[in-house]
Parts: sequence; structure tokens; C-alpha cells
Amino acid sequence: MTQKVAVLGTGKIGETLLSGMIRAGWAPADLLVTARRPERAEELRTRYGVTPVTNAEAAKTADTLILTVKPQDMGTLLDELAPHVPADRLVISGAAGIPISYFEDRLAAGTPVVRVMTNTPALVDEAMSVISAGSHASAEHLAHTEEIFGAVGKTLRVPESQQDACTALSGSGPAYFFYLVEAMTDAGILLGLPRDKAHELIVQSAIGAAVMLRDSGEHPVKLRENVTSPAGTTINAIRELENHGVRAALIAALEAARNRSRELASGSKD
Repeated sequence: MTQKVAVLGTGKIGETLLSGMIRAGWAPADLLVTARRPERAEELRTRYGVTPVTNAEAAKTADTLILTVKPQDMGTLLDELAPHVPADRLVISGAAGIPISYFEDRLAAGTPVVRVMTNTPALVDEAMSVISAGSHASAEHLAHTEEIFGAVGKTLRVPESQQDACTALSGSGPAYFFYLVEAMTDAGILLGLPRDKAHELIVQSAIGAAVMLRDSGEHPVKLRENVTSPAGTTINAIRELENHGVRAALIAALEAARNRSRELASGSKD
């Protein structure tokens, strides 16, 4: 049976998910989109062959609704959708920091809701999307959500209580790596390398290290030890990182991100 999926609020992440689904084999005829501006809706129709509709039309006709508007706009969207969403519709939220209860309280009793936190590598089909089920979401609903978000990367199921920690680790995670690459590039320039060469060296090293972590099955400590010769260059660098408290700073940074995610979730109920 054909499933119609509607992406509501098709901004950057919404469009990324839409294009990934089409590349993964979804038929454009089964995909609906909504956008705030008519010219944006027409752009999506021209680019992907999907059907622009209103939010109310999406709620009435799609089997799955994916809500990708900004968190601050979610309340207004739910007010518009609530009168039109039957209780058998699957509602997927891609809004950071908003708990499942926020949706369940505003939609018809029994509506299945799945919360998803993805990240920007979805733009290159390398996302890490974390999926949590609401109280009325079944295994079938979770599998359907995994199929959708699997089009742009990997998925992982976690209880909603772990969403804030996942936001700190993988939702914000790409920014930490970009920050590290930026710092290492500056270091390369200080050591006498041109910026473009320093950037190329670091980016390829990062890609290679990530592939080794993913494919080798080795613990990161083991992989690091393989590079760290006695009295060599690497151990001297590691000593400086430890002297400057880099490990402790990373832990503190992730705790701060987790705590801010909790604050945002609490504020969304107001």
C-alpha cells in the first residue's frame, strides 16, 4: 500500500530529507510539501516533482507528517494542524528540544508521535538520526521512521530520556569537529604551512581516522596507541593536550550542551 508522506516547513533540513528520500527510491508523487512562501513551494515542485499543499491539506491526506519547522514556530503549526489530524496519522517531529508530550497534549488522543534528532551531515547522506517513540507509537511506526531517515544516514533508537545527551553528542557534534579542524589549521599555519595545504592534510586525516573508527572495530584508545611511539612526536602532543585540560574541557562542554537542551525542552512547555 502506497504511503503518502508530507514534509511540513520545508527549509534546509526538510529539503535535505526530501531529496534523500527521492534518491532512496521514494516516488515524488507520494511526497507532499508545505512552505511558508508560495515561491518556495513552487521551487520545490520544480526541483523535485513533489506536490505543494497547505498544512491542513497535508494533515488530511498524508499518512505520515514530518514537522521540520523551527522550534519556536511549532506551537503555531500544531494549532493549525490539530483540528485536521486524525488519530491514526504518524507525526514525526524533527524539532530540537521539544518533548513528545508537547505534541501528544495538542493532538488527538492516541496519535502516534516519534521524536527525531538528526544533524547537518544529512546534507551529504551521513547523518546520525536519533529516534524516540511516543506512548502510542508502535514498532511499525519506528521502522517507518527509520526507513525515512535512513535515506540520509544512520539511525539509532533511544528512550526519550536520552535525547538531551544525544543532542549534546551528535546533534551538536559536527560543530566540535569543525572547531577542532579550525584550530588545527591555525596551528598548521603557525608551523609554516600554507592554509590550503594545512586544511587538506587535516581533513583527509580526519576522514581516515573516522573510517578506521567505524570499520576496524578497535577501541579508540587502541587506535591512538598505534600512532603513539615511545618518546615520539605524538606522545609529546598528547601530553600538552592533557596539561591544558582538553579532555576535561570536552566533558564540560558536552555537559553544558546537554543542560541547555534540557532548558530548551522545559521552556517549550510554557
